[in-house]
Amino acid sequence: MSRPRRLAVTALALLATSAALATGVARADGHAPVWVELATCESSNRWNTNTGNGFYGGLQIFQPTWVEHGGLGLASRPDRATPDQQVTVAEEILRDQGWEAWPTCAQRLRLAGRAHAVQSGETLETVARRFNVGGGAAELYRLNQDVIGSDPTRRLTPGTLLRLPQ
Repeated sequence: MSRPRRLAVTALALLATSAALATGVARADGHAPVWVELATCESSNRWNTNTGNGFYGGLQIFQPTWVEHGGLGLASRPDRATPDQQVTVAEEILRDQGWEAWPTCAQRLRLAGRAHAVQSGETLETVARRFNVGGGAAELYRLNQDVIGSDPTRRLTPGTLLRLPQ
């Protein structure tokens, strides 16, 4: 690619990023893509929204829920947190309440049950132990073979959402 073309592409990328930030549209990098889908449903992907209804941010988190799941360590309210921070708290909410914490959009997106976002260094065995999965790693693999693939011993990718048994 020629230098002028490379500069033009870079300028367009910067312009798009600036426009996204100016309109409050952002991405939750490093997390499962479902969070952007959920934010699109909940708030039209406006991570800094405050509509005055008691629910804040891209994922429309209720302030007491934000506090209960450790959000104050990141920002005073969800709409004041980055998309990444909002998703980090949402992953805690998901482990605790399941997708039902977002009832309308979860139904629209066909999301149900409890789930866990894989953290760096976790294995099926450690996740199964942490959540007391009956049947252990083998059961967790059975529930998540579609996202893990054919090798249950392969390293789990951080951010991957694993279904947890009820």
